Amino acid sequence: MSQVARFGSALRWPGWLLLLTAVLWTGWRRADPAMLTQGRPPAPQVGFQAPDFTLTTLQGDTLRLSDLRGRAVILNFWASWCPPCKAEMPAMQRVYADYADQGLTIVAVNFTANDPRPNVEAFVARYGLTFPIPLDEGGQVFAAYRVYSLPTTFFVGPDGVIRDIVVGGPMAEALLRTRAESLLAEVK
Repeated sequence: MSQVARFGSALRWPGWLLLLTAVLWTGWRRADPAMLTQGRPPAPQVGFQAPDFTLTTLQGDTLRLSDLRGRAVILNFWASWCPPCKAEMPAMQRVYADYADQGLTIVAVNFTANDPRPNVEAFVARYGLTFPIPLDEGGQVFAAYRVYSLPTTFFVGPDGVIRDIVVGGPMAEALLRTRAESLLAEVK
């Protein structure tokens, strides 16, 4: 076989591989989104409605997120054993104290499925937290919001739409205040 013939054969193999890759890529890109998310709805995103939930708070009250429509909501996911959560909670309490009467609600969902209630109670008492602390005892709300890192915070407008998401922390108090004021500008 001449060198030209061998060279031509060598070029055909990468071409077929490229074509096969393109066909597979196109098929994957056209897959049913439910298959890609294992049947769950896509993760909550900026610009979309915050998934509704109903949980019982540390004080025994029922809290439903959709009942907070018309208010600016900072939805924080945390646990008492999380160092960044410990660091940002005092700032959250100060922001809540300063803006609650203007229409701000902080909802701090505790990952109670992985955080014993006595630890949660001690944490809340230690930091003097006065905002609602719903307990996610089964982890369903953490799963619905796809929380994989603590803390994770969703900033939700009065219309129930997610305006921003901050994964990790601790958040600076200035950032919390800026986001709270932005949300409150939308409250009528």
